[in-house]
Amino acid sequence: MQGKKKYQEKLFLNFQLSSAVPEDNFYRRLNQIIDFSFLYKATNKYYGSEGQRSIDPVVFMKLMLVGYLENCNSDRRIIA
Repeated sequence: MQGKKKYQEKLFLNFQLSSAVPEDNFYRRLNQIIDFSFLYKATNKYYGSEGQRSIDPVVFMKLMLVGYLENCNSDRRIIA
């Protein structure tokens, strides 16, 4: 099953990540420029209809892109 993550800021936290990241941040600008929603249609045929939901393909692609741009050759380093 293809998963899809719905991002929502937490209401009752003293800290919001979106307010801590500057408006001119490279990754924030990249996110505004590139629309990754095409990945849902492109990857849908590779997912079954049963079983546990997978990681959102957009989230996975963004993780791999950051790993490439930051020269991280390990999945563990990307997540850490």
